[in-house]
Amino acid sequence: MATVLITGASAGIGRATAVRLAARGHYVIATGRNAAALEQIKRTAKGKVDTLILDVTSPGSVDAALRDVGGLTGQNGLDVLINNAGYALAGPLETTSDADLKAQFETNVFGPMRMIRAFLPGMRERRRGRIINISSVVGRLALPFFGPYNATKHAIEAFSDALRNELRLFGVEVVLIEPGAINTGFGELERKSLEVHAADGAPYAEQIKKVMAFQKDLHPNAAKPEVAAKAIVHAVEAKRPRARYVVPFLPNRAFIALAEFLPTEASDAVIQSITGLRRVRP
Repeated sequence: MATVLITGASAGIGRATAVRLAARGHYVIATGRNAAALEQIKRTAKGKVDTLILDVTSPGSVDAALRDVGGLTGQNGLDVLINNAGYALAGPLETTSDADLKAQFETNVFGPMRMIRAFLPGMRERRRGRIINISSVVGRLALPFFGPYNATKHAIEAFSDALRNELRLFGVEVVLIEPGAINTGFGELERKSLEVHAADGAPYAEQIKKVMAFQKDLHPNAAKPEVAAKAIVHAVEAKRPRARYVVPFLPNRAFIALAEFLPTEASDAVIQSITGLRRVRP
């Protein structure tokens, strides 16, 4: 069985994955910033779970986690690192502040990079290990008014592709998980972020309201976190994992195909149609 560390394990996909892995006999180190939520996982999960407070945006916190993992594992280190911590910043790029953009990239991009730089040397020296990065369908295409979030997931796709080939020689595998909409607290956070830009008089208010109408039914009717967790567990346990897992496969693989196979003008037209952003000529 594998020793697995999960970031952002206090809720949603991370929590569901921690519970499922522990139940299957893996040793899970669940990390996050919410101590109470992590402790609840440790109390209720069926299997071996330890918890660590970890803020992936803090180099000191990541360094402390590396030391703590060494102590927990008898200096044997990790078999699998799951970079799951992240959030979605929504809104027009024009009105998004530098501070908000930097915070989005700190959590979603530089955080996983810090974790990889911390734990990869041990995997490389042991000539085995697996890094699983949680990306998104929007790492392969881009949705309007989610530009900052789209950009972070595109970045994860890019550095994961580079790492996969850099590390193959050392027996370390890199896997991408690409969820579409998942019924977690993510949707509510996105709605609150969009509401700020939908106030009367805001430059994109009418367009934002159309996207919010599209979003309203998306997350409540989306797949449960356990669906994504099942794919992640498969990526942990597979003898030869695929480079990418789209979760759930349909309809999300069809959305990705828009960007892959259609001319840009055609894929733009489809996205504008489903989000209600079709141009109305004066």
